[in-house]
Amino acid sequence: MKINVIILSFLTMFISLSLSQENIVINHNAPEITFEQDIIDLGEFMQYDDPSSKCEFKFTNTGKEPLIISKCKGSCGCTVPECPKEPILPGETGLIKVNYDEKRVGSFNKSITITSNAQNTTKVIKVKGKIIAVNNDNGAPVKKQSGLVPKAN
Repeated sequence: MKINVIILSFLTMFISLSLSQENIVINHNAPEITFEQDIIDLGEFMQYDDPSSKCEFKFTNTGKEPLIISKCKGSCGCTVPECPKEPILPGETGLIKVNYDEKRVGSFNKSITITSNAQNTTKVIKVKGKIIAVNNDNGAPVKKQSGLVPKAN
C-alpha cells in the first residue's frame, strides 16, 4: 500500500510540473536597441575636469515597435546615467548621457545597465578611463605630527 501511495504522489508531482510550464512567446516585431559603441574610453584627464568626465552613448531602435527604456542604472554612485523618458520609434536614435564623478583619482571601468522592452531586456554598456590627481600645492602649511603619537620606524 505504501508503494502505491509513493508512486501515485511521484506521478502527480511529475504531471503537475510538466503542465505548469509557461509557453515562451517570441515577438519578432519587438524593438531592438543597437548602440554605436558599447564601450567609451574617456582616456586620461585631470581630477575636477568636469567636461572630460561626461560622454554620450548613441543608439538606434532597429526593431519594428517603439522602444521604451524603463531603467538606467550605473554600477555605483559615481556613475550617473541619464536616459530618454519618451519612447524611441523604430528607426529613430536616442542618447544616453553618462557622467562620472571626476573627483575620484585612478583608473575606472564602470558599467551602466539599461532595462527596456527590447528583445534583450537588459543591455550593459561601459565607460572607462583614468583620472590624474591635481597637484594640491596651494601654499597651505603642512601639519606636523604630534609628539604624543608614536612614530613608525
